[in-house]
Formats: sequence, C-alpha cells, structure tokens
Amino acid sequence: MKEGRGSSLVHLLVVVLSLVAFGFAIAAERRRSVGHIVNDERTNSTYCAYNSDVATGYGVGGFLFLLSSESLLMGVTKCMCFGRPLAPGSDRAWSIIYFVSATFLVAEACLIAGAKTNAYHTKYRGMIYAQNFSCESLRKGVFVAGAVFVVATMILNVYYYMYFTKATTNQTAHKTNRSSSTVGMTGYA
Repeated sequence: MKEGRGSSLVHLLVVVLSLVAFGFAIAAERRRSVGHIVNDERTNSTYCAYNSDVATGYGVGGFLFLLSSESLLMGVTKCMCFGRPLAPGSDRAWSIIYFVSATFLVAEACLIAGAKTNAYHTKYRGMIYAQNFSCESLRKGVFVAGAVFVVATMILNVYYYMYFTKATTNQTAHKTNRSSSTVGMTGYA
C-alpha cells in the first residue's frame, strides 16, 4: 500500500458493490411493471392486469447493495467523526467536501421509492369509474435517476476515501517530523 492511497480492497469493494447496485437499477428500469385495463364480462367489472413485478426486487437489491457499499466505507472511515482527527490542509478540505456532497441519500430515495411505487398495483374498480380508469405504474426514469446517483455516489465515495486516507497519513508523518526537529526550541513546543 502506497503512502496516502488507502486500502485497495476497500476501493475495490466500494466500486464493485456500487456497480452491482447500478446494474440492479438499470435492470429495474427495464423490467418495471406496466398495466393494461381488462374488462371482466362475467362480473361486469374493470381491473388492471400487470406484467411481472420483478423490478421491485431489483430496486430493493440495488438499494441494499448501495447501502452495504456506504456502510463499508463509513465503517472503515468511522464516518469521519470518530477516530483520529484529520490533518489540516487541502486533503482534509477535499475529504470534507466529498463527504458532504455525497449523493447517497438521493440515490437510495430513488431506488426505494421506485421499488415501492412499482409494487403498488391498482385493484378492481366497478364500471362506474370506467371512464376515469387508468392503470397506475411507475414513471419512466425513476430507476435511471437512481442509477445515475449511484454512479455519482460511487465516484464521490472513492475520492472521499482517497483524500481521507491522505489526510490521516499526512498527520502521522507530520507528527513524527515535528517531534524529531533539530531546531532547538523544544522548551516552547
């Protein structure tokens, strides 16, 4: 491991888990439920018949994979709030900027809202409501928006971890250099 780069395994796991979440989000968009109106002549009622509901599972899967990626990163860095403080400087500033600008919550909201809305299916309606009847389904692009935010979260998380490890390793190097100083002013330190 080179100085200030962090663990390659953490980088790899964050990227892989995020890419799997991205794949699930794209698959959910392609397989979202679409309904069509069916008239039942026997009971004189109208209802919606939906195709497969697999997109809900894909949306939840994407949600869980992105959650595990973020949990791994926050566990390793201790949410930047606990553990060793970061050394002052540009690495600390960039680490804080990437931490604050993470789009994790937006990506998770898109995925779980899309899964919830996709799982909702309109039930039977009588003939009275037939003229206003529509089969509700998820709008196009909700899972795609989630996928875009998953990729943005992945990129921000990789940079966050990179600058976080630089800020923690620079502090250790700075402390060792300071204690071995030969200036001769140790009484004032």
